[in-house]
Amino acid sequence: FRFKDSLAEDLRSADLVISHAGAGSCLETLEEGKPLIVVTNEKLMDNHQLELAKQLHRDGHVLCCNCSTLVETLESMDLSTLKPFPPGQPEKFALFLDGVVGFQ
Repeated sequence: FRFKDSLAEDLRSADLVISHAGAGSCLETLEEGKPLIVVTNEKLMDNHQLELAKQLHRDGHVLCCNCSTLVETLESMDLSTLKPFPPGQPEKFALFLDGVVGFQ
């Protein structure tokens, strides 16, 4: 499909997700606890997606490749090496923000 209002149901039923390195796509997949292969587009200028993909890969949460190495990645992947992504802690940010604006 080219566009879908929500991928939540697809993510829940997936055994493996292959995605571009958009922050929303990566975080939603990792928060769902699904293994993720991030395919980077190295031709983008000021490529923040590449930075995110490399950091998530360094931290052991995703496998990372580009279009030309996707098949090789699929053939050699070991999903057991991936580390679970820690859940977010929005309450810590809220406490920090309260302190900054003087609510504490």
